[in-house]
Amino acid sequence: MSPAIEHCSFCDKHKDRVGKLIVSHKVAICNECVDLCDGLLKDSKPTAQSTSTSLTVIDPKDVKDYLDQHVVGQDQAKIILGVAVANHYKRISRSDSTIAKSNILMIGPTGTGKTLMARTVAQYLNVPFVIADATCLTEAGYVGDDVESMIARLYTAADGDVERCQRGIIFLDEIDKIARKSESATVSRDVSGEGVQQALLKLVEGTRCRISAHGTKKTSNSEMVEIDTTNILFVASGAFVGLDRVIQTRVQGTAMGFGANINSKNLPSTEPATPDDLVKYGMIPEFVGRFNSYVNLHDLTKQQLVNILTEVKGNFVEQYKWLFNQDNVELEFDSESLDIIAERTLKTRTGARGLHSELERVLLPHMFDLPRYCKQSILQVSINKTQVNTPMTLIQENS
Repeated sequence: MSPAIEHCSFCDKHKDRVGKLIVSHKVAICNECVDLCDGLLKDSKPTAQSTSTSLTVIDPKDVKDYLDQHVVGQDQAKIILGVAVANHYKRISRSDSTIAKSNILMIGPTGTGKTLMARTVAQYLNVPFVIADATCLTEAGYVGDDVESMIARLYTAADGDVERCQRGIIFLDEIDKIARKSESATVSRDVSGEGVQQALLKLVEGTRCRISAHGTKKTSNSEMVEIDTTNILFVASGAFVGLDRVIQTRVQGTAMGFGANINSKNLPSTEPATPDDLVKYGMIPEFVGRFNSYVNLHDLTKQQLVNILTEVKGNFVEQYKWLFNQDNVELEFDSESLDIIAERTLKTRTGARGLHSELERVLLPHMFDLPRYCKQSILQVSINKTQVNTPMTLIQENS
């Protein structure tokens, strides 16, 4: 039988000289050595700042390259969005950061890729991300969702982690729909327009708000959580229909008199919007001032629309080919038919969404008869210019 161990194997102190001696089979360690080892381990751990930085380093070019796989064109918008996201990561990596955040406002016609870019960035990022619709918001105290509902959704996306929620990104779509309705006095409050803008001011800039811990509406019995929005990045977007007329008035002057030039075609298509233009459109100055980076998106060209049909990941042609393949029918388009579809979409000025409508119009008769094609040994459908130019006929049930 081995003799009892009475000395610490590390400092050789007798058990009577220490508070406690922890004995194993062949070795022992005293409480003083345990405390010393604990301090050494704590000192060797990386600081919270360095750990956070290593997890949040991001290259703006990587963001743009990822967006290029899903979104056609809009290179400048991708660069601005990539830089803003990268700077946001750098900013939240420092707990004592004094770097001001740059909220982003995306302005462009419908169907140019604003919401798609937001969804694509959401797939790429590791921070909580939510897409909110400004048309659903009302001023606090009225029917509908108040602005703090966005923070509640972000808290849910962060799986109830307050720290992660406070580093998230909120994409606020259809922001132009909360513009002031009119300058004239009215008997009712503009609770879904200017009222929402005013409610968003402190939230966008940075404030502490209390939300329900369970994502439900606040009640007197709800468990509440406090969220600091200082480090939450806000990205807003809108089509701003009619903003071009405001820009035209600024660039060309007001058209008055017999000799006035009222030809809107002289307006440069690349003329960017200014904060003053947005204020005249109906956004309040305080709200405009809280968005430091402006992203102007432009109408897509015919070739870009064709690329959306055939080149990007998850393109429309591949989607419809998959639908036809479910009935064992192969779908093919010739190049001329794709050009005509893009041209028809350009005329409607509905952007990429118009491509979906055109494809539905062209393919609807075939999709209706797909179950019968297989029985009739029709294994391929080829779309040419004749079928694209044929008006959609009404499908009537045989009586």
